[in-house]
Parts: sequence; structure tokens; C-alpha cells
Amino acid sequence: MISLAGKAAVVTGGSRGIGAATVKLFAQAGADVVFSYQRNREAAAQVEQEARKHGTRIESFKADLGKMVDAKKLVAFAHQRLGRLDILIANAGIWNHEDAPIEKISEREWDEMIRVNLKSVYAVVHHAVPHMIAQGGGRIVTLGSVSGQRGTPFHTHYSATKGGIISFTKGLAGELARHNILVNCVAPGFVDTGIWKATAKNRSQMKTLLAAYPLNRVATVEEVAGPILFAVSDLATYVTGEVINVNGGSFPCG
Repeated sequence: MISLAGKAAVVTGGSRGIGAATVKLFAQAGADVVFSYQRNREAAAQVEQEARKHGTRIESFKADLGKMVDAKKLVAFAHQRLGRLDILIANAGIWNHEDAPIEKISEREWDEMIRVNLKSVYAVVHHAVPHMIAQGGGRIVTLGSVSGQRGTPFHTHYSATKGGIISFTKGLAGELARHNILVNCVAPGFVDTGIWKATAKNRSQMKTLLAAYPLNRVATVEEVAGPILFAVSDLATYVTGEVINVNGGSFPCG
């Protein structure tokens, strides 16, 4: 078992899906975790309860991370409660399961996707990095997507944000290496979350989507949380600037 004993982590979007699975896995590995949520306090409380079974400190914080002030408050809260900041998982994001042709995407929809998916990553990293530099190092993992590598028709605003996250990660890795801060991206394909269920509305559509997956299934949230744990562990001390693909062979991009 990978050990994160003594480590302090922040996970954004930790009340559901990949974020919640990551909080629980980090707690199992021994980390203290502060995670953010935006709306569902009940879901956040449930994650807290489950993660605390492992005996580490787990706290949630309500924040809209597309706002710089909320990102600053989240990082300050985590540093105050945990005493340090070793790990940042920039996971929070949105997806519009309805097709959005470019000629129909409104400026408001475009701006909101950029704000929630891309600006939020910049915002939380911007405020977390000074703490990591001051303590001599850290680990940052962003959440990309296969959509950021090959593009997804009718979801160009989402693809743009995930492609931006991947480029941001690569540039940041080179910038922060001298501070012993490793930065990597985990890029899933479809994952068995509410997003997948909303996208695959019927058996026929699900069969069509699964045809692209050699394993004939989508990932579980735990199968994405595992590579995230690897990326922040002592097994990955010479890995930075990488995109770790977790897409079941649907887009083998090396």
C-alpha cells in the first residue's frame, strides 16, 4: 500500500465522482485532506464521514473556485487546519452532456465553461504554490480528459478547457521543477459517474459509446483515483510534466 502518512492534501471537487474517490483513497493511505465542494453539503458530509473511518483529518470547504477569492480562502483554510500543503489535486469541473454545436454555444456558456474548468485550476494553483515553495516541495495533479487530446465534436468548449489544462500542466512542470514541485495530469476517458449516465441516455447510445473502448466498459472512479495516488506518491519522484491516460485504450496516445 502506498503511504501518504504525514501528508496534507487539498482536493477540489471532492464531494462526488473522481474527487470523492480520491479523498477516500488518500485518507486510506494516511493523508489529512481538505476538499472543496460547491453546492451539495450533504454529499460533502457523507464523504467526510466515510473518509474519517481511516483515522486521518478530513474537512470540507464550500467554494466556487472560479472566483479567485474563494480559491484563496480554500488554500488558506487548508493550510491553517493542516499546518502545511504537500499535495494539490485540481479536479473540480463541469461537463454539459447535451450536444453544443459551435454556432449555438452562447458567450455565457463559453465563459462559464472556461471559468469553472480552467480558471479554477489556475486560481487554486496560484494560491497553493507559494506554500509549497516555502516548505521545499510538493505535488500537483490536474485532471485533464481524452477530450483535451483528441477533441470532442459538439463539446468544443469543454475540449478547449481540458486541452488548456494539459498545456498548463506541462508548462508548470518545467517552471516549478527547481522548487521540487512535481506537476502531472491524469486524463480519463468516460468514467462511471453521473456525467456518464446523463450522456449515455439509453442502451443504444451506451453501446455506441462503449464501442470505442477495447475493455468494453468505462472506468470506475476508483480506477482514476489510483493513478492520482500514484502520481503523488514516492513511486513517482522522477515523473513530472506527464499526462497519465486512463481511458481503457480508447485513445492510445502514448
